[in-house]
Amino acid sequence: MARRDVPLTGVERFFEPDEVIVSKTDLKGRITYANRVFQRVAGYGEEDLLGQPHSIVRHPDMPRCVFKLLWDTLGAGQEIFAYVINRARNGDHYWVFAHVTPSYDDSGRVIGYHSSRRVPERSAIEKVVPLYRTLLEIEDRHADRKQGMEAAFAAVVALLTEKGIGYDEFVFSL
Repeated sequence: MARRDVPLTGVERFFEPDEVIVSKTDLKGRITYANRVFQRVAGYGEEDLLGQPHSIVRHPDMPRCVFKLLWDTLGAGQEIFAYVINRARNGDHYWVFAHVTPSYDDSGRVIGYHSSRRVPERSAIEKVVPLYRTLLEIEDRHADRKQGMEAAFAAVVALLTEKGIGYDEFVFSL
């Protein structure tokens, strides 16, 4: 059965507050390192993860526009924080508070990305879920997936403009 065919179970997985899920990717987002916490929580072995796109754990409830924001920020050489819902191999889900940074070689060139994910505050997730639902609805209103993502991205920008804050400040205010 292909991974996208695995039905969602509605079961949430958890990891301990003192644990950190860590992964590294190349410039195209293919996994080059996955720590044991990542493997355990996601339900994959190392051999299943290495070389795969990090989107192997993408949950369908995660708005694509948030990933656009992530890649745009990383492409500008900056770090980003985000709340992310992921899908485990068996269809369970788990929430993380992700911190993603560019990785550099000795000459200062970006060679990949490093992500550390911690247990998120439940109160933040309660605020993120309705926002992500709204963004998904915007994305789904468009027959063209790219147009949907762009429209939802514009909604995020409008929200930040309305609040008069940047993305990082917004994330840490949740």
